[in-house]
Amino acid sequence: MLIRPKAGILDPQGQAVQRALPALGFDGVANVHVGRLVELDVEDPEQLPAMCERLLANPLIEDYEIIEQA
Repeated sequence: MLIRPKAGILDPQGQAVQRALPALGFDGVANVHVGRLVELDVEDPEQLPAMCERLLANPLIEDYEIIEQA
């Protein structure tokens, strides 16, 4: 699962990275957002949305994307 702040939600970590990159000589960087990756092995992938809604993501301020790998 990829979990990241919803559009319009303050992302202080992303803002800090966006400010730091030019100071380190990396120009042309914009719209930096920092999220997190959660990897799980589950027997029933149908439960993943409920896991995200109830524990893994904060649905008020975060979006999540479930990526199934073979």
